[in-house]
Amino acid sequence: MKLELIATATFGLEAVVRREIEDLGLKVLKTEDGKVTFEGDEHTIAKANLWLRTADRVLLKMAEFKAETFEELFQGTTKLAWERLIPVDGKFTVTCSTVKSKLHNPPAIQSITKKAIVERMKMAYGFERFKETGAEYTVKATLLKDRVTLTVDTSGSGLHKRGYRVAEVDAPIKETLAAAMIELSFWHENRILIDPCCGSGTIPIEAAMIGRNIAPGLNRKFASEEWHIIGKDVWKEERNAAFKAIRLDQELKIYARDISTRAISAAKRNAEEAGVDDCIDFVRADVKTLKALGGENGQPGRQGIIITNPPYGERIGEADEIEKIYKSFKNFFDDNPDWSLFMITTDKEAEKKVMGRKADRRRKLYNGRLETTYYQFHGKRPPKAAE
Repeated sequence: MKLELIATATFGLEAVVRREIEDLGLKVLKTEDGKVTFEGDEHTIAKANLWLRTADRVLLKMAEFKAETFEELFQGTTKLAWERLIPVDGKFTVTCSTVKSKLHNPPAIQSITKKAIVERMKMAYGFERFKETGAEYTVKATLLKDRVTLTVDTSGSGLHKRGYRVAEVDAPIKETLAAAMIELSFWHENRILIDPCCGSGTIPIEAAMIGRNIAPGLNRKFASEEWHIIGKDVWKEERNAAFKAIRLDQELKIYARDISTRAISAAKRNAEEAGVDDCIDFVRADVKTLKALGGENGQPGRQGIIITNPPYGERIGEADEIEKIYKSFKNFFDDNPDWSLFMITTDKEAEKKVMGRKADRRRKLYNGRLETTYYQFHGKRPPKAAE
């Protein structure tokens, strides 16, 4: 069955999500603000949910049409073969969003859309009432400039909910954003990685999962696993393929540090839940003691990567502590100019404070509702070997 799917993305991460989709061997149809549209089949729904690290959700696109009136919305929705997707006992809800459209009343849009689906199912099944005790189908009507896009959520809970975060700390970074920070860096499984402000361990854990090629969705369930159009055999096949793809023997040099004993304890628990605790070195440590780890025979590591989400100073009394963290970073990079720093923060003056120079690259990203900048400082390249 040929399907059109949409991977939703946090603003600024569309290109990262697109690359992930293409790396899965899937055909991308178009990339727009906040979403990447691609095509596939039933296996693609399972594969995309299991493997996409930086997308927020995977949606099944039902249709797109123009609607300036509620009658046009009703008729356009009724024309769709909802009975092919939703069984007679299917439980379905309708959500909506509307921007710059003549139809701008969300409750009315939801009510008309659901009524249209019910009317279509009445005609298809010959019933007047539906028990809605079966699998869940969340339909969303998205209206933008009078264009209606109808989708059904295949993921359920957002894809950032990997299932390994059993211990929390204050202000944790989303798993999808942490994975994107890694994907946007120079890091790969053969390079050293340090997170000196690891919090609950999200960045090191996501890096370890990437390094060992562990599908981020392996330890959770998805709404579409109960859909009859996919079948449990499809999910079983895709999960088995994902398990076989894991590189358990891949050695990694990942170091997680934090000044908080509670944070390190939480990070260890989360890493154990994710199955990567054996390849991350967790130690409680002040950033002032930051060293170039990972070298041979106790020597400082070379050309390592620091990827971190330091405190933002949103609360009173934190500004001085953050200044100390920045100073420690500057001292570290003065001593280790071949290392690279990838840091996300709300601080607009971080470049001057940390490195005393402009970042080699910067990207605006959102950590929850906070607008942040992802600063990328590239270390000095090693001299080329003499011929």
